[in-house]
Amino acid sequence: MLLDELKSIVGPMGWTTDDKELEPHLSERRGRVHGRALIMLSPSSTAEVAAVVRACAAAGVAIVPQGGNTGLCGGAIPDNSGKQVLLSLARMNRIRSVDVDDYSMTVDAGCILADIQQAARDVGLLFPLSLTAEGSCQIGGNLATNAGGINVLRYGTARQQVLGLEVVLADGQVWDGLRSLRKDTAGYDMKQVFIGSEGTLGIITAATLRLMPRNPETQTVLVALTSAEAAVRLLGRLRTACSDQLQAFELMSATAIALALRYDPNCRPPFEQSYPWTALIESASAAADTNFIASLAAAVDDSSALDAVCAKNSSEAYQLWRIRHAIPDAQTVAGASLKHDIAVPIGRIDEFLRRAEAIALRILPGATLVVFGHIGDGNLHYNITQPVGADPASFRQDGEVASDAIYELVQELGGSFSAEHGVGVLKKAYLERYRSATEIELMRTLKRALDPDNRLNPGKVI
Repeated sequence: MLLDELKSIVGPMGWTTDDKELEPHLSERRGRVHGRALIMLSPSSTAEVAAVVRACAAAGVAIVPQGGNTGLCGGAIPDNSGKQVLLSLARMNRIRSVDVDDYSMTVDAGCILADIQQAARDVGLLFPLSLTAEGSCQIGGNLATNAGGINVLRYGTARQQVLGLEVVLADGQVWDGLRSLRKDTAGYDMKQVFIGSEGTLGIITAATLRLMPRNPETQTVLVALTSAEAAVRLLGRLRTACSDQLQAFELMSATAIALALRYDPNCRPPFEQSYPWTALIESASAAADTNFIASLAAAVDDSSALDAVCAKNSSEAYQLWRIRHAIPDAQTVAGASLKHDIAVPIGRIDEFLRRAEAIALRILPGATLVVFGHIGDGNLHYNITQPVGADPASFRQDGEVASDAIYELVQELGGSFSAEHGVGVLKKAYLERYRSATEIELMRTLKRALDPDNRLNPGKVI
């Protein structure tokens, strides 16, 4: 019997069918996707993952890999059949090795992102991937969705942080690609096939990650601005002055900041008054960056910026970042909202915001626009919160028309409907709509080649 075989593979600590233990693993964090599972397995090694995959393949049973379950598109949730095996990587949380001379680290897929960051700091180095959910998300999930976060401006997405991967394939074979080379032109770069595939082509079980020098001098500033257009101009000004020392540039609307201040008691008002837009900016270098502060001072002097707050120490920097990180949870408390994780060319951000506002308020009068995001890489979280007293279900249903119109605008401006949250189940229709027939067929060809029986995370992405 399959269940007996699976239990034997992972041992008594590696499985559960208990409803209470399963519950937090069966819903996407915003509650929009729910599922059921035949069993949840938590293997402790790559060999156990491979054995589980082989057993499920022989029985014709599908597997849904899951990391920290912090995703927002339902990509790690089983369907409602109750026949799929949920595979948690949480017990595979070992940092296998750290090589200071090679600036690399090899980790299990279940390692928490914050633990990886700390392991790098412990040897005087930096792992630059940084997300709001870094205290609970796992690196395997970060890589499976090609996560972005706050430092993409300088270091790139999760894809750019990977030197090698270990992957269990659909038939249970293990591909060991844990090489730490920066230069290797021997054939196809297979790791890139699995990064961003959301567990549909293979199960990532380990990764060799690129580490960076740690910059001891970090300067954090919150700047008040009249418009998003002014923010884009300031970004260009700072990039010219600071080059690659500029590592974060986060845009926040007045509404977004007000939500954070209202619902998070640990957030403090950064200015004596409210401003239309603010940019949270961070520069990091081996020595104090005088160009950074001088450029900001000049922007205030010539009225390109309205005001600025400079963090004098790490505690003050933390308080500024707390406002930015509090926005998503504050939205949840405020009521139902429509989330649009979009990207447009940086030079068209202001145009997008002006036209999107007209669309949103025409279709959803009385709604609140909550805008924030990583303007340094063109990624905006363009969210619409329900009017006070509105019915959440009706708002979401009516909001589908608004979302379609916003995504059409994004497409017109040369952008993407998914910048960093992936596709999962919630955005499959948009992938079909906005990617060419040729590109979709290439994706299907990959899926058929690597998972011909559609047993790995079926129903996700494509």
